[in-house]
Amino acid sequence: MMTQQRFNQITSQYRSKKIIIAGDFCLDRYFEIDPALEEISLETGLPVYNVVRTRSQPGGAGTVLNNLIALGAQTFPVSACGNDPEGWQLTQLLKNAKGCDLQGWCASTDISTFTYNKPLIVYPQKEPRELNRLDIKNWNTTSSVLQRKIISNFKSILPHVDFCVLMQQVDKPETGVLCEGVLKRMASQCKEHIVPCMGDSRLGLGHFPPMIFKMNRNELAHLSLKDISTLQKVRECALTVARKNGFPVFVSLAEEGICAATPEGGFFHEPAVLTDGPIDVVGAGDAVTANLSLALCSKATLPEALELAMCAASIVIHKLGTTGTATVKELRNLTRGKPSLQC
Repeated sequence: MMTQQRFNQITSQYRSKKIIIAGDFCLDRYFEIDPALEEISLETGLPVYNVVRTRSQPGGAGTVLNNLIALGAQTFPVSACGNDPEGWQLTQLLKNAKGCDLQGWCASTDISTFTYNKPLIVYPQKEPRELNRLDIKNWNTTSSVLQRKIISNFKSILPHVDFCVLMQQVDKPETGVLCEGVLKRMASQCKEHIVPCMGDSRLGLGHFPPMIFKMNRNELAHLSLKDISTLQKVRECALTVARKNGFPVFVSLAEEGICAATPEGGFFHEPAVLTDGPIDVVGAGDAVTANLSLALCSKATLPEALELAMCAASIVIHKLGTTGTATVKELRNLTRGKPSLQC
């Protein structure tokens, strides 16, 4: 484990780092319901949930951005929203986010803004209970005009950043920002400008060009088509992917932590940081992506990046009823309790 001095050396660089996040940004809308105010509809006879508070935040690739901003980095989202009320709200949230530069952001009538509507029943002295989500998605193929605009925006920003994150959130291919042609052009430009690039996708990374891969255990199984029921089997598969691509591979393992494999045959495993209390794992993977990215472009070693990512994940999963983030101060407070990190 790293020393407190090393922790400070790495995190002191965060505010000077510039990271581009290209991909599918969403609007996360929370509707807090007071169960004591439940009524019965006179028209339908169905229960009526009364919302007493609404709150919104960027989601999807926006969750990675939120985590990077919480750590102090300068961020450049490259994406598109719909020319609709949800898109307007998402744009305003990004405009008001400290350290977020919107020169790569655009709105289009060709798409609907990807939106997660999350009703939450909020109980006194209890953790909230989430009801069925109401999602708004774009079901049509992203237009070639919008794809060209996204590529152009990405190209103009890329030479000025330290790291790139490509985040694919959609479930249906070619309906989001990272369509096949866009993805190939972005990867090619990162290679041309020697900007490290990390890919993370709900669709799996089998269609991604070679770059740093960050995935979960199930995604590794789908990619390798092999049994990964043990850590040793995860190691073998991750090393195979890393050697094939020529880039490191990160695999999150839920309660078993996270591991990394390198093309040279290196393998590192970091256990999860386990603390007491109820948890909500939503957003943990995005916190890991953000912390790995920022740590790597701040000259952290792979074991150091893994340790910081696991600390961030532990902080985030204990923030209930929201998709949380972890700050440098929170990371420091958590790591301070580890013997090797004491001052």
